[in-house]
Amino acid sequence: MKSLTEKIMESDQVNRVFSDAQLSRMLGGSDARRYGLVNRALKVGELHRVKRGLYALDNRYRDYPLHPFALAQVMVPGSYVSLETALAYHGWIPEAVFTTASILPGRKSKNYDHEKLGSFSFQPLAIHKGYFLELVLREQVNQQAILIAKPVRALMDLICLRKKEWQGMDWLTEGMRIDYEYLKMINGADIRSLKLVYKQNRIRKFLDELSRELGND
Repeated sequence: MKSLTEKIMESDQVNRVFSDAQLSRMLGGSDARRYGLVNRALKVGELHRVKRGLYALDNRYRDYPLHPFALAQVMVPGSYVSLETALAYHGWIPEAVFTTASILPGRKSKNYDHEKLGSFSFQPLAIHKGYFLELVLREQVNQQAILIAKPVRALMDLICLRKKEWQGMDWLTEGMRIDYEYLKMINGADIRSLKLVYKQNRIRKFLDELSRELGND
């Protein structure tokens, strides 16, 4: 009997993340037979359980490595990568970030830690309806589509999540260690767009102060 990995590779679907239902259609047969194939593949490390009901082949069998940003959006559909993860990706902060942090629609935060695939956090924010993906980019990383916040959106998501008040530019340049040259790239259109995103008056006041400091009034 062929292994689950062999069957997946024959189907030309090696780069997918699979649900239980998709594996059932691919493998056919009884539930007991499918569970046996899945458990054997998990035991030998050919398959990884992403979370309950979701699986991915080990990178040894994929055409390209499974990128954590793409995986995050499979784990929580509708989410996008943001916060420190997006700031580090865009080069706005110097620190290495080891958790893939995302913003998710809804009200309940979620966290997943996987020995092989990494750590993932998903946070909700109070965002006006229709503006959830404002200043969020769709990009390709290692042939995988990702949704990731532009630097200024990631920064304001972080301010919103941490409930920060305006503390002057020094907090951004010294506390957050964001180069002033990057902050100068924030334009009036960005500020106006972001003021429509968040429900809190505190964020709009923060944006007003930031705009004045940058001369965008």
